[in-house]
Amino acid sequence: CLITFFALLIALPLLASGSLVEIFYRAGALVFGGGHVVLPLLEASTVETGRIAADTFLTGYGAAQAVPGPLFTFAAWLGAGMAQVGGDSAVLGAIIALLSLFLPGILLLIGVAPLWGRLRARPAARAALAGANAAVVGVLGMALYDPLWTTSVLSHLDVVIALAAFIALTRFALAPWKLVLAMVILGAVRGVM
Repeated sequence: CLITFFALLIALPLLASGSLVEIFYRAGALVFGGGHVVLPLLEASTVETGRIAADTFLTGYGAAQAVPGPLFTFAAWLGAGMAQVGGDSAVLGAIIALLSLFLPGILLLIGVAPLWGRLRARPAARAALAGANAAVVGVLGMALYDPLWTTSVLSHLDVVIALAAFIALTRFALAPWKLVLAMVILGAVRGVM
């Protein structure tokens, strides 16, 4: 599994650069620490290359936040959108993107599982993992700022709305789907005015 992981990581950019499989496999292989860390990689590979519109990217991200399950399922949204832009089947694009994003993690899990006990006992390995975790926090902060903050918070009113939403989630434990629905309605009302 580890050999397959690295072989695909090296071979896909050479053999299928820019394909759905390559884009999502690379993002899945280079992510450490959870779904939000993948946002900058996915944005760079999809929005910045013109394969999907920025508003479509953010709409899918918002929808992924509103439903239970891992954020990686956002790949299905992006894959469907990218396939449609290319004139291909949205369902097939969604399946390819989703499987390609999850495959590296599955290969690593199966490949590293037998070695984990010995690896965990080494102080250098624990220190490396602590450093990787610290880097993840930085990437999460970057993902919060760009693309989310820079494209969504454009006025003082937006800051107030974002702060109110944060308080609703953290202080009053409002269900995320309810908050997303309220923000969609608020956005529609603001758009009409």
